Amino acid sequence: MIFRTLLFLLAYMVTNSVAVMNKQTYIIHMDKTKIKATVHSQDKTKPWFKSVIDFISEASSSSEEEEAPQLLYVYETSMFGFAAQLSNKQLEYLNQIDGFLSAIPDELLTLHTTYSPHFLGLQNGKGLWSASNLASDVIIGVLDTGIWPEHISFQDTGLSKVPSRWKGACEVGTNFSSSCCNKKLVGARVFLQGYEKSAGRINETLDYRSARDAQGHGTHTASTAAGNMVSNASFFGLAGGSASGMRYTSRIAAYKVCWRLGCANSDILAAIDQAVADGVDVLSLSLGGIAKPYYNDSIAIASFGATQKGVFVSCSAGNSGPSSSTAGNVAPWIMTVAASYTDRSFPTQVKLGNGKVFKGSSLYKGKKTSQLPLVYRNSSRAQRTAQYCTKGSLDPKLVKGKIVACERGINSRTGKGEEVKMAGGAGMILLNSENQGEELFADPHVFPATSLGSSASKTIRSYIFHSAKAPTASISFLGTTYGDTAPVMAAFSSRGPSSVGPDVIKPDVTAPGVNILAAWPPTTSPSMLKSDKRSVLFNSLRYLNVLSSC
Repeated sequence: MIFRTLLFLLAYMVTNSVAVMNKQTYIIHMDKTKIKATVHSQDKTKPWFKSVIDFISEASSSSEEEEAPQLLYVYETSMFGFAAQLSNKQLEYLNQIDGFLSAIPDELLTLHTTYSPHFLGLQNGKGLWSASNLASDVIIGVLDTGIWPEHISFQDTGLSKVPSRWKGACEVGTNFSSSCCNKKLVGARVFLQGYEKSAGRINETLDYRSARDAQGHGTHTASTAAGNMVSNASFFGLAGGSASGMRYTSRIAAYKVCWRLGCANSDILAAIDQAVADGVDVLSLSLGGIAKPYYNDSIAIASFGATQKGVFVSCSAGNSGPSSSTAGNVAPWIMTVAASYTDRSFPTQVKLGNGKVFKGSSLYKGKKTSQLPLVYRNSSRAQRTAQYCTKGSLDPKLVKGKIVACERGINSRTGKGEEVKMAGGAGMILLNSENQGEELFADPHVFPATSLGSSASKTIRSYIFHSAKAPTASISFLGTTYGDTAPVMAAFSSRGPSSVGPDVIKPDVTAPGVNILAAWPPTTSPSMLKSDKRSVLFNSLRYLNVLSSC
């Protein structure tokens, strides 16, 4: 009897779990005219979406293990439809509703992760920064990882009252009260239902269940768009000057749609829908996925609706270059922005024991190293993982006090430096492969480290393998310099032509998107490594497109 009961319970649990596993979040597009003339007309006391959900529930109720559909969002401003968790069977019943257009599975998209105004020729009182163009009634909606509201870049000193047309809200949540908003940060909202259905509940030890930013990207993006003019900004003395948003008098509305593992399409659509209803003038999105046909591209569909309402939509092209036809966010009504260099750089010098010297790049601010032993591959028990300096791959006995050459790939660039440091290494040289080319990365390393281009990297590998004497190297850090050839397209920036509509030239524009200094949460380390205890007010990111933020 007990055995039978256990067997029954097990069968019930398996059936239940299968039913849950079969459910998925879908973004449902409906024909507004037809829906209101059919389903909704049968019972005018119900909202149209309630009528649709009730119809699906009743149609699928014959199946005992079938859970009722779960409504996540209703979209009525930039598009018409809803997001819901549905089983395959419930999805089929949608075809019986006159007005059903399409169902697109929800997915997680990714983030596209001081000196720029001067480089772009922006001057107070002139051109784009003339008094008339800097009127403070423009509201920029930033869809990202949230915002750090107390940052000096978001203070509202000297600003006039918030425009009366603004209908937004300052949502209360973890470490975020209504007083966090002001005349500069006019609104803040959170969208997480789609993300939690896909990735599980937010881990509140790693992120805030509110509009507060724990990752830094959203704060950085918002201040790049409309952060205040802040004098004496720098990253530990590097890139010093006045930090300013491209339209520093504009208001900001933060819509948190991105979390640790990505940004759910259903949440992004809900944020666009709400932002348009709130009254934003501009939407800025530094996120996306691979290009899709417009009718299957949720951002394209919602952006079309936003554009019809008079909202300008700007999106980054992505970080999948340098191959052709890699640009995302390519709908004709979206301004698609590529990333390029300014003429500012953070050079380093690597000197080998044979006298050869190479130019690199780094945001490390410290003393140069002495001439030290240089190791590569043979610095660990497992050669293949050691060359990438992955977690646990380095042997402290072979690394201590030496400079380690590490290949790019597998783990983060600053993470490689962290591994070398933890193993007792004195420095790191990050090597580019031939495919990775000559692009240099100025990263906020936790100890002496630099990146090198592919030709220098090739020479260094050869030197290590064939040197008659024990190979050595030193690294020097040369601060901030100006005058490089610019603008130059960043290798990582996604390219055209559009794979969806080659007749529409994409990206539309390029803008500074490498080593952009902007606001940063003081509780988030600049390298985003747990071992990094540094706190900064401004950080330099490589993948931010200035014009997608303004």
